[in-house]
Amino acid sequence: MGLIFDINAGRRYESWCLSPRGRAMQRSAERLILTLLNPQPGERALDVGCGAGHHLEFINRLGLDVTGVDASPYMINMARERLGNRCSIHRGMAEDLPYDDNEFDLVVLINTLEFLDDPLQALREAGRVASGRVFIGVMNSLAWHCLCTRSQNLFRQSFFDHVRFYNVWEVKSYIQLACGPVPVEWRCTQAWPSFMGRIGICKNDLWDLRHWPFGSFLGVSARILYSVKTDNIPLKIRVKKAGQSIAGELSMENINPVQDRQRDERGLSI
Repeated sequence: MGLIFDINAGRRYESWCLSPRGRAMQRSAERLILTLLNPQPGERALDVGCGAGHHLEFINRLGLDVTGVDASPYMINMARERLGNRCSIHRGMAEDLPYDDNEFDLVVLINTLEFLDDPLQALREAGRVASGRVFIGVMNSLAWHCLCTRSQNLFRQSFFDHVRFYNVWEVKSYIQLACGPVPVEWRCTQAWPSFMGRIGICKNDLWDLRHWPFGSFLGVSARILYSVKTDNIPLKIRVKKAGQSIAGELSMENINPVQDRQRDERGLSI
């Protein structure tokens, strides 16, 4: 189940989302969604752990048919206030999604895995309801700011005490366990510590190192593959009641094995 935000936790998380660090993470997630998913208008998208709806709003602006799901009633109310009737938002658990198999073209989990106790089951569910691709966006455990956050948490209590950070190898391993050997792409966005500028390292020169595994935000996209895929066509006509069959008129008691064999022999001699 993991951490379900109450009012206090929701306010603290929303405050972090609106901070410079949180806004930078949001821009990173949006950039990686465009790069790794290439979403097309009209596609059906599900945001698992949609929170207050920041990413729902971005995906909706791309012209997608978007749905959000979150375990926290408080965060759902915030998302509904932000989006109005522009998308459908439901309450549900990431580990047990209330949707049919292959119901969505795209499924995204952005800053969701970090708060779950069972990320593997959540990815299994994401793969189940997706017919195309699954996108996972997480704070990179190997990034400079995550290492700093961990060291700070050793001395004081923090909201991030409840967060588990991931690196690219961990996410890819979970995807393989949940969905099998599916094609996977990944990228990192960089948020460089200030001392790098002071020692003469240019951020722009390093931006192209998208597969450098120490970037601040990690995006991983998996393309879901199926060995068998059915196309369920609903039956639109009423089936009439079948009439009595000719064979049904014969009973086993009326069948004479000797006469039956004689008829067969005469038929063969013709």
